[in-house]
Amino acid sequence: MTQSRTHTCGELRIADAGRPVTLAGWLENLREVGANLGFAVLRDFYGTTQIVIETEEMMGIFKEITKESTIQVTGTVRERSSKNDKLPTGEIEVVPESVTVLGRCWFRELPFEINRSREADENTRLKYRYLDLRNPAMRDLVVLRSRVTAALRRRMSEQGFLEISTPILTASSPEGARDYLVPARKHPGKFYALPQAPQQFKQLLMTSGIDRYFQIAPCFRDEDARGDRTPGEFYQLDMEMAFASQDDVLGVLEEVLTPVIREYGLYRERVTQAPYPRIPFREAMARYGSDKPDLRIDLTITDATEVLADCGFTPFAAGNHIKAVVINGFTESRKWIDKHVADVEVQSGNKVCWFRLDENGEIVGGIAKFVQERKDDVVRALGLEKDTLVVMASDAKEGQALKTAGVALKLFGQDLPAHFDREQYAMCWIVDFPMYEIGEESGELEFCHNPFSMPTGGLEILEQAERGEIDPLTIMAQQYDLVINGYESASGAVRNHDPEIMVKAFELVRLTEEDVKAKFPAMYQAFCYGAPPHAGAAPGIDRLIMLLAGEDSIREIIPFPMNKNAADVMMGAPGEVTDRQLEELHIAVTAEPETAEEDL
Repeated sequence: MTQSRTHTCGELRIADAGRPVTLAGWLENLREVGANLGFAVLRDFYGTTQIVIETEEMMGIFKEITKESTIQVTGTVRERSSKNDKLPTGEIEVVPESVTVLGRCWFRELPFEINRSREADENTRLKYRYLDLRNPAMRDLVVLRSRVTAALRRRMSEQGFLEISTPILTASSPEGARDYLVPARKHPGKFYALPQAPQQFKQLLMTSGIDRYFQIAPCFRDEDARGDRTPGEFYQLDMEMAFASQDDVLGVLEEVLTPVIREYGLYRERVTQAPYPRIPFREAMARYGSDKPDLRIDLTITDATEVLADCGFTPFAAGNHIKAVVINGFTESRKWIDKHVADVEVQSGNKVCWFRLDENGEIVGGIAKFVQERKDDVVRALGLEKDTLVVMASDAKEGQALKTAGVALKLFGQDLPAHFDREQYAMCWIVDFPMYEIGEESGELEFCHNPFSMPTGGLEILEQAERGEIDPLTIMAQQYDLVINGYESASGAVRNHDPEIMVKAFELVRLTEEDVKAKFPAMYQAFCYGAPPHAGAAPGIDRLIMLLAGEDSIREIIPFPMNKNAADVMMGAPGEVTDRQLEELHIAVTAEPETAEEDL
């Protein structure tokens, strides 16, 4: 085995009875039964083994060792008189002859009990992450991550992709999130940027003649944390294909991801069969109020504008759009409804209303008094049955009404077992994204998803928009997202590889050809040397593993994540640096550093 052990703590079985062994691991627990009888649990990466103590001398040795010290035990394996069929090693125990402390734990009190570390405060867990990872449940997540990553690499190689590393220090690029900037010591006043994604490099590889590229790529974005997104850095399966269409990319990813999800997912028997459903963006918004629909929920959105407009309820005044979520077989209480309505309003920032068709076929509750006169029309238009709840959102902007109804669909649906089939992986592709949108802050035309995407219709459609013949908001892009159980799990596009089309696409958002050359000099110039049509995508590794493991927080499956405030409380990052370091980098700090209490 190794110098310190002959076997691991998860390896020994009844067939090893009588064998001399040496084990090494952490002292998890010591249970004293008497002065000369006790049981110790030794744990390593592979499992646990019981050590039986039968002499007063050996008991004295073990009592001097603090829990979580690293020790080496040499002894003999024997059959246990009281077996534990819940453990792989539950039929045996080791009678120790000698014990050596390899690494003493100097603290009698631990920050948390190792096997219950996930119950501790998150910042405490992150500060002592090396102890948290001793928990077998956390160890299993590390193992899962390693195996999934290896499986993805293997399957991408089998598909003919080359793994190629791209630079970590690069130039700042307007890709949608804030850059992490790195001062360049040899170039005073200039900065590198950590890549938000290897987007430009992988397109340059296609221009270089590489046919199929991939890497498990680190990406860096200075953005806020969420349950499904960690601040700072994340990893994605970055891939690109030359001479490829949207169908080519989607087909490859389905061949790569489907077997990995079936092999490692919690619900491996219930995985969407390839090819996955393809839902146009506008249809997804109309049916689900989201471009990330959770298809485990069987509810959809219905347009109730015609039947409910001007019914006397002020939010339903003429000109407003009314969107309804119809929930059949509803028997929950008024208190249940009120709680979920409140949750929707908090999450969406908008009001929702409701009424019910009860078991007697009467309209009751909520805004029922405004609906009574139109009861028959409403029942017919919305297809209502007895015991049905109708939740509604309205707004002058149809998109806002849809988004609010989408939040209601999700929050109500996921708490109703009759409408939520939780234990499965429900996948779909969202396709045909708008190329442009009106920016919420700027009020002007902006790229909606990815500025490097090929517009459907190419140069001609852009020129029509430039001439005012069509609304640029109607232009579709050859972009696509993979959604798994309501989470965006991959994003990609057919790339805009023609410099003429690229310039025209940017001109619509008020950037000139010179701006494009300045912002993307390498890509623009490379495309002028004859670039092949190419397309790609990037499934998020962290989010995928979170879904496979059935975790709600992405930080659980990252070995050393930052906390919600983008702080590494274990290493003390971000931290202050010396004046000399700042001088070497030609940087002056003009504000006193702030330290949030929760970062300590």
